[in-house]
Amino acid sequence: MAGNSFGDLFRISSFGESHGTGIGVVIDGCPAGLAIDTEFIQKQLDRRKPGQSHITTQRKEEDELEILSGVYEGKSTGAPLTLFIKNQDQRPEDYGHLETAYRPSHADFTYQQKYAIRDVRGGGRSSARETAARVMAGAIAQLILQHYGITIQAYVSQVGLIKVNADHTQLDLNSGEENIVRCPDQKIANEMIHLIEEIKKTGDTIGGVVSCVINHVPVGLGEPVFDKLQADFAKAMLSINAAKGFDFGSGFEGLGMKGSEHNDIFESKIDLKGHPSFNTKTNHSGGIQGGISNGETIYFRVAFKPVSTIMQSQDSVDKDGNKVSLEGKGRHDPCVVPRAVPIVEAMAALVLVDHFLRNKTARL
Repeated sequence: MAGNSFGDLFRISSFGESHGTGIGVVIDGCPAGLAIDTEFIQKQLDRRKPGQSHITTQRKEEDELEILSGVYEGKSTGAPLTLFIKNQDQRPEDYGHLETAYRPSHADFTYQQKYAIRDVRGGGRSSARETAARVMAGAIAQLILQHYGITIQAYVSQVGLIKVNADHTQLDLNSGEENIVRCPDQKIANEMIHLIEEIKKTGDTIGGVVSCVINHVPVGLGEPVFDKLQADFAKAMLSINAAKGFDFGSGFEGLGMKGSEHNDIFESKIDLKGHPSFNTKTNHSGGIQGGISNGETIYFRVAFKPVSTIMQSQDSVDKDGNKVSLEGKGRHDPCVVPRAVPIVEAMAALVLVDHFLRNKTARL
């Protein structure tokens, strides 16, 4: 099975299945001498882990970090860095009824057709539990970015048709962690929570949007032509389970603007060293122009579909083409976006660190 690695100079390879022994990631290209803050990595895992509130899956996993290689006396050695968490609350019996049947909108059918074998225990590699590996690797990337003052903050901006209408510049993004849905608008957050609770009661699910804001990115990250920074962000975000859409900057809303309205006009001023510095009056470009960061705030949105597993009866077929009726079992999220916030941050950090390292070779 290919496709388990991501990145160029800072390259990660994830491994493990939803109901197997555990989930892990190998990081190749982590610079030596990085202080490995295990408390920070664990905090990021805790933000993603199941069972953290009544509006998330009730699977109980501690997701306790283990570092298997690449660290000596608290610092990275430059060798492959291996991070791992064990699966504890395994219930493969919840999936026995899926040995021959295909769940609607899941990877069951496509995996079976492609590989002629599939792990029915929670979907195996197709399970969103795999994203724990991304969060571990992304936490390492965030530790690197902290050295350069780069900050990444994601938040839930929409659940169903309920959305935050304020621009990210008008929000206190730190307050997103003050409620279980991770929305920085407390009034809207309560409406989102109520909607998810009502959806859960009916055995159904709902989708939403995670917005991400990245500050203090230096000018010059991104590689024309096929490795544009926004293109790598798009690939990173759309590789997350249940992700269905991505836009950055003005995105689709920019279609309703004229070029004279959309263009970001440059300004300059002289810094303390007597050199000109540049910025733009507006930021419809989302901090990226020509595929390269321009020093302004990078911002984008990721749309997530409703979770495919619902606690309602649905018609489907089995491998022999016979009609069957399926109903979800086990423990599943009624809405994925609250737990997707740290995943989006992690994938953004992986893209930035990889391009940061690549940029060091751009010129003498």
